[in-house]
Amino acid sequence: MDVTDATFEQDVIEASKERPVVVDLWAPWCGPCRTLSPIIEKVVAETDGKVELVKINVDDNPASAQAFKVQGIPAVFAIKDGKIVDSFVGAYPESAVREFVAKLAPAKTVVDVLIEEGNEPALRQALELEPANEVAGFSLSKLLADRGELDEAEVILARFPETPEIAKLKAKIRLAKEGDAGLSEDEITRELDELLEAVKNDEDARQRFLDLLNLLPDGDARISQYRRRFTSRLF
Repeated sequence: MDVTDATFEQDVIEASKERPVVVDLWAPWCGPCRTLSPIIEKVVAETDGKVELVKINVDDNPASAQAFKVQGIPAVFAIKDGKIVDSFVGAYPESAVREFVAKLAPAKTVVDVLIEEGNEPALRQALELEPANEVAGFSLSKLLADRGELDEAEVILARFPETPEIAKLKAKIRLAKEGDAGLSEDEITRELDELLEAVKNDEDARQRFLDLLNLLPDGDARISQYRRRFTSRLF
């Protein structure tokens, strides 16, 4: 991400409160910057989002450069919780850059590795080690649901808070049990229109309506339209 003086506060200071941010200060005329840039991009990318990389052109963004009191480039700073926690100046070799970034990226746990494997035995083991691990629970439930083992998938999901992702999978499981997981979008729209007449006084109709909404693609404009119509019928 390229950061400017205007976006510095949001993209560096505020963002660092969510995860560590590495700031690469550079300029187009700087040869060592061109040497360091692909190295640091590669190493940060390997953290799989645990560390964020931002780049600041010091020629175009003097205020940001001044905030770091930069005297030479390339200059690299590690920001965490709004504060500088580490830095270096110069085109460091990849081994040194890896050491710098490794201090910021949390090490993978056994459970992280098992979840990355993603197969059923690994996911079951991950849940045994961390029963409250939502990622492992969701992944295993989805695997089971896709295979048609709906009851067990439903039992596992019931252990976790109902996030939008989990709510969508629960809806698909309920509809699959009724033999309706493969409804076309036209069939879904038609049934939603019919169910609107019953949602006020029929709890089953309300649940069916919400489950059908979860079958529509994410971002589909009909979702917000039908939610508004659903709410207006209830109140």
